[in-house]
Amino acid sequence: MSEYRKGLVYGLLCYSIWGLFPLYWRLIDHVDSIEILAHRMLWSGVFMVSLFVGLRQMRLRDFIRSRKQYLMLLLTGALITFNWGLYIWAINHGFILQSSLGYYINPLVNVLLGYLFLHERLNRIQTVALLLAMAGVLYFTIDYGQFPIISIALAFSFGIYGLMKKKMKLDATAALTVETIWMMPAALLYILVATMHGNSALNSFDLPTWVLLLLAGAVTAIPLLLYGKAAERITLTALGFLQYVSPTGQFLIGILVYREPFTTAHIVCFALIWAGLILFTADTLHTHGALSRKA
Repeated sequence: MSEYRKGLVYGLLCYSIWGLFPLYWRLIDHVDSIEILAHRMLWSGVFMVSLFVGLRQMRLRDFIRSRKQYLMLLLTGALITFNWGLYIWAINHGFILQSSLGYYINPLVNVLLGYLFLHERLNRIQTVALLLAMAGVLYFTIDYGQFPIISIALAFSFGIYGLMKKKMKLDATAALTVETIWMMPAALLYILVATMHGNSALNSFDLPTWVLLLLAGAVTAIPLLLYGKAAERITLTALGFLQYVSPTGQFLIGILVYREPFTTAHIVCFALIWAGLILFTADTLHTHGALSRKA
């Protein structure tokens, strides 16, 4: 399998896991949003450090050699923490529609950022695919009836995160390990203060909740690790189109599991976006297959 196709597989796995996230977070929706975020930050760090040490048997400075790279990873860590926190807050405060729309808009942001900063270009078929996806998102936004500020914030924070990961060209495991290490002290401090004041989920002996909060680290880190590996191998544009798998999974869970309403706007949006996704994916696989055969 070529590196590009490996990147597509990593991306599909990553976004498929993210598409199932509502099932997980609904199990602990009785925990405060900020505390959930703190546990995600803390246990993601513990998970990534353990994984890096276990798999590599090397030092981080073997992969990350400059002070500038460490500072860049501090910024990407802050971006992904903001994205996590806003997403959890939106879910717990009744803005599920806006949060889902944000991850539909994000691929278009990725295409824009790839065009502006990475000089990625679209061929004719890919342009048609992009226009179809844009039409779906535009129709859905108009039907929603107001400017979706939460959606825009989610889309651009994750889009800029992906752009920075792409430009840094660092080992995905080492980079994510440093990002999560940066986040751990603030997360640990918050959990300790909340526990001392009796405001933490840890104050009541609820073993299932404890286990779910502990596993939030692995649940968070694994798809991010896959995302980093995908970003190393494929274009930001291709990564953006793959992302439609995630909000589609979330919508299907909302409809089939939680019986949320499925409107005409959803149908139009899904049809146009998936038509664009199928067209883009088919063209991408055909192009890279032809290049591989030629090589």
